[in-house]
Amino acid sequence: MSREASTRAGAGAEGAPGREPGSAAGRASGRPAARPRPKSSAGGAPSLARRRLRLVLVLLALAGVITGIALTAKIRREKRLPLGDQAIIRVQAERKHLDPALIAAVIYTESKFVPRESSAGAQGLMQVMPATAGFLARRSGGIGFTVADLGRASVNIAYGSYYLRYLLNRYGGDKLAALAAYNAGITAVNRWIGRAHAEGRSLAIADIGYPETRAYVRNVLHAEAVYHADYPIALGGG
Repeated sequence: MSREASTRAGAGAEGAPGREPGSAAGRASGRPAARPRPKSSAGGAPSLARRRLRLVLVLLALAGVITGIALTAKIRREKRLPLGDQAIIRVQAERKHLDPALIAAVIYTESKFVPRESSAGAQGLMQVMPATAGFLARRSGGIGFTVADLGRASVNIAYGSYYLRYLLNRYGGDKLAALAAYNAGITAVNRWIGRAHAEGRSLAIADIGYPETRAYVRNVLHAEAVYHADYPIALGGG
């Protein structure tokens, strides 16, 4: 082989595939070796800033959720029906075998938990009429009863609960009839029940002849459900 052919063969060998840049053959050919580009020292800054921004946004969203929950709870507390004398209510509910939420609902509907005397003479939290209280005192053996006693929450709730239990027993556990009688009296309720029975059915709210009493019964039943939902611990369940 001539020197020229040998030189060409050598050049071909240097440019053969499979040779890596920067190899001895590459350096011998006079081509500069390829070097990896150095990473910019600021290359990680945008990524870090984005992570910080995402964290800030997450924290702001979480703060908004917590604020919303707190505000909802505050509004719910403000919209709650009032409740007082829960210890007395629980005791009387147990003694009279009543749902404490029902007693609370009657008190709320009658007086909004503010003791008062009505224009008709009904007294205290459960708006017990003195004549009714006298009847209940004789029935229960409370010989020392005086009308002034109805101004005390413990006595008023005891007599009101006793009367509520008396009415439930009288009407075979029919809550609607008992509540109607608590508001309108036994005579009127007996008349409405008689008409309903003549048609072969039980008393319904639509059978109650007084609009005030119909509204009263609806209000008590609604309040009872609310007291169940909002005060399960304070009222000790049903």
